[in-house]
Amino acid sequence: MLMAERRHYAALWTTEARRRLCQRMTALGMTRCRVLLDVPDRLVVAPTDLRSIDPYIAEEIMEGRFPLAGKLLEAGETSPFLMQLPSLAFAERLHSFAFLRHMRAIRSPQARARARSLVSSWMHLHNARISGLAWEPHVAAERMIAFLCHSPVVLQGAESGFYRRFMKSLAIHRRYLRKVATCLPEGETRLRIQIALAMASLSIPSTEKLIRREGQKLDRELERQILADGGHASRNPRTALDLLLDLLPLRQTYINLGHDVPGKLIPTIDRIFPALRFFRHQDGDLALFNGASATPATELMSALRYDETGGKPFKALPHSQYHRLTAGETTILIDTGKPASPELSRSAHAGCLSFEMSAGRNRFIVNAGAPKFSGRDFRLLSRSTAAHSTATLGETSSARILPSRFLGPIMMDGLEEVEARRWDDAYGNDWVKASHDGYLKSFGYIHQREIGLAAKGNKIKGHDHFFMPEGAGRKAGGTVSAVLRFHVHPAILLQRLQEDTIRLAAPDGETWLFSVPGQTVQIDEDVFFADVSGMRASQQMVIEFVLPDTPDLRWMLKQQV
Repeated sequence: MLMAERRHYAALWTTEARRRLCQRMTALGMTRCRVLLDVPDRLVVAPTDLRSIDPYIAEEIMEGRFPLAGKLLEAGETSPFLMQLPSLAFAERLHSFAFLRHMRAIRSPQARARARSLVSSWMHLHNARISGLAWEPHVAAERMIAFLCHSPVVLQGAESGFYRRFMKSLAIHRRYLRKVATCLPEGETRLRIQIALAMASLSIPSTEKLIRREGQKLDRELERQILADGGHASRNPRTALDLLLDLLPLRQTYINLGHDVPGKLIPTIDRIFPALRFFRHQDGDLALFNGASATPATELMSALRYDETGGKPFKALPHSQYHRLTAGETTILIDTGKPASPELSRSAHAGCLSFEMSAGRNRFIVNAGAPKFSGRDFRLLSRSTAAHSTATLGETSSARILPSRFLGPIMMDGLEEVEARRWDDAYGNDWVKASHDGYLKSFGYIHQREIGLAAKGNKIKGHDHFFMPEGAGRKAGGTVSAVLRFHVHPAILLQRLQEDTIRLAAPDGETWLFSVPGQTVQIDEDVFFADVSGMRASQQMVIEFVLPDTPDLRWMLKQQV
């Protein structure tokens, strides 16, 4: 590790140590000072939850079974909070109480009693001591939103004693989140906490001054994290959707109660909608960049039905650093950026210059995506360059993900310069050319990718070029093994026609031909992490080559009529 990298690492370590100490002291102070809480006596309103509900999950919970985060816990009559939980992701889902929305599907006193029993068990075990996973800031923020939105399910028919304990729990959440927000690094959790606090100021009887103050804090966080083009600072397309599903009910609650809407809230929502449409493929799903995983169609449609901005998707998101090529019924999305900071890189992927392509109602070329619920090893694998439709040199990623359990999986080095430009040629074809220096330090090469979409949308031309800039310092005569990967959606059937040509066929008959003249295209096994049902077997098209012997690879995707 170079001296500059060591100093950078030491600075990050010190910042994280201070943050954790701040969070620990906040939790300790809350545990000792609960007697000073101002406990409200009632709730004013329950904001709407736009996320989809599943009656099957509600029925399973009624029977003592908890199907969460891809795992099933058989609890029976025992409180699940007293049991050993099957995974970290399961524990987060359980303690967040997001599952309460499914209980709305069963409109019965028994379902409400079951929800109350679970909330009561959690409060008995965790209200007294603020520590552990149950009080991780992102879990606590999501739980407070769930308690507020689904309070009718929990409180209808409740005894007065339970009602008071529930209100006290909300008061504990509100004070804890206010204090812990100051300890957190930039990122989605800090914004979600401000959403939860703004929601609480409306749902719990509050003065106009308090409502206005929480709205101002939310404004400041929205301004920091939602970019001018509507993308989130993490560059994860799914994050913007998750936040929008909370911001829309919050906006409506302000309006319904007659309070002044925070100045940045409505403009921010109006910016997010075009960004979501930008990332939307021909089949309606969101692109799989930088931590995005499977997106249930119901959730995306629940948000987009409130979209009043209209119009076609933008050709580029300049602040989020993505490009979109669209012609006919063909769409290409290209990642031409890098993380804005180490703090915002915890879920970022080493997929610069990767692209996705869809046509008709099908996705053809994809990235592997992020597993929604899985272990650490699979999450790290999904972030590697090899899990993206781009080139890999020397079996390494274009950015190094730090394997630190203390700092988290942040990116320490790799990309420094990413350049991109766009133009239309004389025939009306749309082109993007971009390059990155992620392999410059380790191998001395710049990767440059050029992708063009024909005006009719029936042909895509690509050119991957690798060159050594002057002063790169690489020893002459050295060779580097390299691989060009094109990950294919699991629904697409691959068929070899020639050594350099593969046929891609969708279930509805849409067919494209992929060719790399002069090269051998291999069909290899693959894993698609971002399927709604979990990880799924798929295939990839692979071209192996050696630098500097093969500095240029030209490839083509052509629609077969």
